[in-house]
Amino acid sequence: MHGWGANAEDVASLLPLLDLGDYQFVLPNAPFPHPYSSVGRAWYELRGENMYQGLKQSRQLLTDFLQSLESSTGVPLSRTILSGFSQGGAMTLDVGSKLPLAGLVVMSGYLHPDALTAVKGGIPPILITHGRYDEVVPLKAAWKARDTVESLGVAVEYHEFDTGHAIDPQTLKVLRNFVVNTIS
Repeated sequence: MHGWGANAEDVASLLPLLDLGDYQFVLPNAPFPHPYSSVGRAWYELRGENMYQGLKQSRQLLTDFLQSLESSTGVPLSRTILSGFSQGGAMTLDVGSKLPLAGLVVMSGYLHPDALTAVKGGIPPILITHGRYDEVVPLKAAWKARDTVESLGVAVEYHEFDTGHAIDPQTLKVLRNFVVNTIS
């Protein structure tokens, strides 16, 4: 899932670099238009007094979408990995922690304030990657996410890279390995 202001096409451009030809990819667009871009999308508002406006609606839309995937793709959730960057990473942790998925990938993401308070059952294994020089989502947000999910007994693979707020080749290599090892 893409981040704030991006769209599914941005993420689609990275797929050939993953070298996962035998896998299906489903790339949803966030439900809301981005306030500063004619082509960008948002999962919820990130600025000003309306911070997090739309989050509840996006949670429900994403949950419904994910629960419909098996009927449209033939792939059960137990063989599905939910992945997101930045705001999409926050949505991955939030919604993905409540579904019987195979795994979660959070790239330059963060925890929503109440994301893991109502989790029932096990949370799938999680890969968290973050740039040490991220100027958008501070590195301490990755540490907090990692420490929080580890405190819940979740298997977490954590990587930091010498990059900013980006999905770079190192991240894609680690993501590919996590997918292959999780869905083997």
